[in-house]
Amino acid sequence: MPLFLQTSLLLLSFMIVFLQLSTPATTAATSPAAAAIHSVAAASSKLSFPPMQHFDVKQSIADTKLMHKNRTKHQTRENVYEYSAKEKNVDKVHGKYKLSLLHRDKISTKHYSGHRLRFEARMERDILRVKSLVRRSSGGGTTADGGAGVKYEVEDFGADVVSGMDEGSGEYFVRIGVGSPARSQYMVIDSGSDVVWVQCQPCSQCYHQSDPVFDPSKSASFSGVSCGSSVCDRLENAGCHGGRCGYQVSYGDGSFTKGTLALETLTFGRAMIRNVAIGCGHRNRGMFIGAAGLLGLGGGSLSLVGQLAGQTGGAFSYCLVSRGTGSSGSLVFGREALPVGAAWVNLIRNSRAPSFYYIGISGVGVGGMQVPVPESIFELGNGGVVMDTGTAVTRFPTAAYVAFRDAFIAETGSLPRAAGVSIFDTCYNLNGFVTVRVPTVSFYFSGGPVLTLPARNFLIPVDEVGTFCFAFAPSPSGLSIIGNIQQEGIQISIDGANGFVGFGPNVC
Repeated sequence: MPLFLQTSLLLLSFMIVFLQLSTPATTAATSPAAAAIHSVAAASSKLSFPPMQHFDVKQSIADTKLMHKNRTKHQTRENVYEYSAKEKNVDKVHGKYKLSLLHRDKISTKHYSGHRLRFEARMERDILRVKSLVRRSSGGGTTADGGAGVKYEVEDFGADVVSGMDEGSGEYFVRIGVGSPARSQYMVIDSGSDVVWVQCQPCSQCYHQSDPVFDPSKSASFSGVSCGSSVCDRLENAGCHGGRCGYQVSYGDGSFTKGTLALETLTFGRAMIRNVAIGCGHRNRGMFIGAAGLLGLGGGSLSLVGQLAGQTGGAFSYCLVSRGTGSSGSLVFGREALPVGAAWVNLIRNSRAPSFYYIGISGVGVGGMQVPVPESIFELGNGGVVMDTGTAVTRFPTAAYVAFRDAFIAETGSLPRAAGVSIFDTCYNLNGFVTVRVPTVSFYFSGGPVLTLPARNFLIPVDEVGTFCFAFAPSPSGLSIIGNIQQEGIQISIDGANGFVGFGPNVC
């Protein structure tokens, strides 16, 4: 492991700090995860976090350049279309299903002449993602992913196919096997969606993907779902075509998939999971940069998490690898994936958006001090706070964001400012700096824990010449979203069965 990566991981391990955890006694009595909460509380009560930290400007710029180099290297490797059980990125160990996570920049064939253009494209995707989440969280969604009490419709089926290789949705991808024999496919992971689907032959409308389109006629394990089956009943907007259950899903950026529901075998390394309900998409408009489809990890019964609940206890854990490291993150299913020593906060359910993972935040902090923002601004009644893997930049309601941003600006008065870039209004010209001192930034979770972020999770490069921006933005509504930039490098666990979300203690 390169020395700079070891140093970054060491710094991150010191910067993840959890304080003053508390849990109601009724919860502690009923949930196995509660015991971990109390043990962490005892260990954490004496800890504190520093008001300032050092940010390695030079290394961050080098990582940005390394990201481009790694992406180019990945593109030139030979594609392997037949799935091999010897692939090392996926395995089942100790009761866990484990997959490697790849950031989109490692598999995209879209060429950008520099980091600035790649960054701007990412922000454009992010704006569309946020608009979609805001609409869905308010009960006005457009995805047929089994949400309770919400009608979904697929719009614009007559639109032209958009190549997923040129512009795309999704931030992180896994590689799994589909069918028997298993065929390798890249799949977008999405913690805010439920339906698992792949493009299928015969494909009357398909976007371009990296691997050959899945052909169900060549799979011995493919089985169509009948209209009257209990699986079909779990789709909110199911159709019936020739006795087969039809599905349709659309996304906020204009992507959609439409086809038939089927039971199929998915392969994670040496582990085969049979009879998984997946959508076999015959008409798809894709902005998925070459991925074959989507692996829904939401809270609904048709997501992969929901379908594996009997085997995994409805639990999974993920680590989103930090940008520029050249390594892969991880996605692990199973109760064995839940770490000892994590800081656990309550998972909040929203009946209007059951796919989303909501958590409670009581405030935000800068420089070791909590910013004076009313806790009510983050409550579910005003929009709530969603953890989302598909959103890059964390959003807070405007009033909270402005107070948060102004507190950060007050602590960075000695740093040269730069003009705003894209969705960011707080940027700095750090050209020529090796390191700078910046205030710590923290999330105060309801119930007591405090998560303090490493500087690379809130100061991000927007070009290759030293312009860095404060990686937060105002929300277009009352909804707050914890994006994947802020989640990078931190182990995050979802215990859906017991209603908890865990942070740490491991780093990626």
